Amino acid sequence: MFQVTSVLSAVFLHTGTNLHNTVQSHSPPPNFKHHVNEQCRLSDRMSRRLIRTYQLYSRTSGKHVQVLGNKKVNAMGDDGAVHAKLVVETDTFGSRIRIKGAKTGYYICMNKTGKLIGKRKGRGKDCIFTEIVLENNYTALQNAKYEGWYMAFTRKGRPRKASRTKQHQREAHFMKRQPKVCVNAPFLTIFIAGSLWGPKRF
Repeated sequence: MFQVTSVLSAVFLHTGTNLHNTVQSHSPPPNFKHHVNEQCRLSDRMSRRLIRTYQLYSRTSGKHVQVLGNKKVNAMGDDGAVHAKLVVETDTFGSRIRIKGAKTGYYICMNKTGKLIGKRKGRGKDCIFTEIVLENNYTALQNAKYEGWYMAFTRKGRPRKASRTKQHQREAHFMKRQPKVCVNAPFLTIFIAGSLWGPKRF
């Protein structure tokens, strides 16, 4: 009787182990992409922010996005213009960013009507944009609060109403460019290997 019980226990144990292994083998793998997408929707308050400085060249106006002292935003800035220099801060480990004018300190935000405005504080989702790199190597900037609404400008550099924008439209395409270094002639102060040379006449 003892031998029969031992055999039956061994059979049940073997069957249960096989069943457990079968269930585990058919379990779906973790969806890491879904996890990344969910995390990208949240603001990261813990990680160190990556801060970059560059210009945003508008494909339609042929000028650069600038943030003026009166809180207006347009794409009429010349290469190297003081208001066209932008400071870009990462909001998450994904592609969400905040953009502010280096000169004015105003963040580019979007209100409920789809108008671009400058704000002193850029913590809200209306001041966060998602960078979308397109096949033509241009970048589109979608607002985090108003999904499907993009930063866009007309040929004259005026902001276009975001509710009428689409990702494929030229008005919503931008290219990152390094700020142009301005030289004040006829005198120039030159730094070479940590030494100060100047002023020099050109």
